[in-house]
Amino acid sequence: MNSTDRAPHTVERVEPGELPEVESLRLAADFATISRAEWVSMVAGVLRKGGYDGDAPVKQLVTRTLDGIEVQPLYTAAQRPDPLGLPGVAPFTRGSRAAGAVPTGWDVRTHHAVADPDAVRSDLGNGVTSLWLDIGEDQIGIDELPGLVRDVPLDRTPVALDAGEQSADAANMLVEVARDRGTDVSGLAGTLGFDPLGLQARTGTPRDAEDASTWAQRCAHEAPRLRALTVDALGYHEAGGSDAQELGCALATGVAYLRLLEDAGLPAQQALSQLEFRYTATADQFATIAKLRAARMLWSRIGELADAPAGQRQHAVSSWSMTTRRDPWVNMLRGTLACFGAGTGGADAVTVLPFDAAIGRPDAFARRIARNTQTLLLEESNLFRVVDPAGGSWYVESLTRELAATAWAWFRRIEAVGGMAAALASGLIGDELAATASRRDEQLAIREQAVIGVSEFPMLDERRLTRAALPHRAGGGLPRRRDSEMYEVLRDRCDAQSAAGGSRPTVLLAPVGSGPEVAAALTCASGALQPGGIAVARASADGAIDAFVGSDATAVCLCLGDEPAGVSELATALRDVGAVRVLAVGTQAQDAAVDAWLTAGVHLPGLLTDLLDAMGVPA
Repeated sequence: MNSTDRAPHTVERVEPGELPEVESLRLAADFATISRAEWVSMVAGVLRKGGYDGDAPVKQLVTRTLDGIEVQPLYTAAQRPDPLGLPGVAPFTRGSRAAGAVPTGWDVRTHHAVADPDAVRSDLGNGVTSLWLDIGEDQIGIDELPGLVRDVPLDRTPVALDAGEQSADAANMLVEVARDRGTDVSGLAGTLGFDPLGLQARTGTPRDAEDASTWAQRCAHEAPRLRALTVDALGYHEAGGSDAQELGCALATGVAYLRLLEDAGLPAQQALSQLEFRYTATADQFATIAKLRAARMLWSRIGELADAPAGQRQHAVSSWSMTTRRDPWVNMLRGTLACFGAGTGGADAVTVLPFDAAIGRPDAFARRIARNTQTLLLEESNLFRVVDPAGGSWYVESLTRELAATAWAWFRRIEAVGGMAAALASGLIGDELAATASRRDEQLAIREQAVIGVSEFPMLDERRLTRAALPHRAGGGLPRRRDSEMYEVLRDRCDAQSAAGGSRPTVLLAPVGSGPEVAAALTCASGALQPGGIAVARASADGAIDAFVGSDATAVCLCLGDEPAGVSELATALRDVGAVRVLAVGTQAQDAAVDAWLTAGVHLPGLLTDLLDAMGVPA
């Protein structure tokens, strides 16, 4: 058969050993080699076009994380850290699965806070492999647990309990349900969720750890696949903490639990096997990857000090703090990035929160999208088939090392005051997290960090989703915050006025002067006002006063072009015809008689709050 006889689009089979000889593949072989000095020179050329005239152009591109770690614009072999070991062996930085092991994928775990057997059945019938259940007076009741897991094969489906003060009762109920069904308790898998320090962090009240110790001994001897304790670090992230602070708190909590179990008589290796760690995964995929790798490195060091080197069982959960109530569909993208980072970072179990998690009780569609996000990355992207896919990235390797070092320093501070319980009681944890949250909020307020669909590119006419309220969570300890709240409260004010029969607060954008700067100023003004829920109208050039008088606007923003004239006089005239505020956007000296300038770095929520107050929008 010759080539013209073959069916279209078929490929002729080539037997092993028949592959033709080829030259070695050299990536970028047709491109000239560029030195770092040449690259720096090109960077300087680009920055000069934006007005930079300094002698350290690369420093202009360096960013800092909340932990103070400098992120370079370019990583080369010069930044290559020391080797981080091999996958599957200490220090487990590169994952718990050894190269060559059969790839199985991570555990797809969904979260349930209400007793909905139909939702559980739907999850398990569509790719979910384990369940995470919130137990409590306002969540799933202890007496509802048997019905909720009625159709769950407990010998094949790990269950992670999160029962707070009722952890012992929930554990007893799960074991009782298994025995009533004839399921051997030794076959149970998952975690019973005892976390007295996590509960102290959440409620502000110290908790007794005796039940946790008792159940850890039972699990070690009767149910080797079942872990008694969870080190839940989500609360430290949700309180505004940094990645290193989340890691350091988790490390200190894990060490406290190891001491507890060793005091109860469990050997170090058995004590280590009783812990599962729960971390946050965010839309910053590289930070998530580095955090999970650093967590394993740090925990391996603890195991080494205990003469029992061990990997770390990790459950990664997409960040609730990054979810938004406005334009919630963007949360699907955030969840996908978080899941990618968690899977690539080597998490053993992953939970993607539904895109409507910040609004209320997720509906069936949101739950389906959340679990299918994981299924797509597993089955279509084949992400799990590669061992440590981020390994070898100079950026990831460097970030892993620096994050681990920063987290270790924070862990030592906690230990220096007497450990995690003492650090929580003394206020050290709360104060440090609050300081970081303040820095995080400042970045969000000046839009150094963007929240797409909220602080950037909002949709004022979006159709709001409504959901049933979620069960109440116990509070009293560390606060729980979301990144978008400072803007959403402003949007709520404007929407409430519209819903009450009033018009949406409107600002007139008035071009003043000429040149391309005017168009840039108009775009800047619109982008700064709409995150507060404020509509904009546009005046024609040199027609600001007449346009304002004939509009529904109650305030004006002057959008200044090249060498505008009479700005102070125009601002005064606009006030005379009823403008409650006159704002301005432009690169000119800010000495005109305007109320506020929408410049880069302005605290936008504060400015918008003042504007809405002046416009008479009820708080």
